[in-house]
Amino acid sequence: MSIAHPSRKSPAPDCELRQRAAQVSLCAGREQIVLVGLDGTEQWLCPAHAAAVWLTKPTLRFSAKTRPEGISAVMGQAFGDGGGRR
Repeated sequence: MSIAHPSRKSPAPDCELRQRAAQVSLCAGREQIVLVGLDGTEQWLCPAHAAAVWLTKPTLRFSAKTRPEGISAVMGQAFGDGGGRR
């Protein structure tokens, strides 16, 4: 019997949670959001997943690889777009 070992290659820049999650519909948008942990580990996520991860792990920060419109998309997912308020 053989045991498969996880690959040590870095993941392709695609939402990591999309690859792991059974519910692909949770991924929203095409912007690639790069969150970085204190140890320098990068996570490439879609805006919806990045918002959820960022809100639950306060030590994560946005990488310079993340474009400003990507950060705006994460903030919109995290706090709402504010479109209904005037």
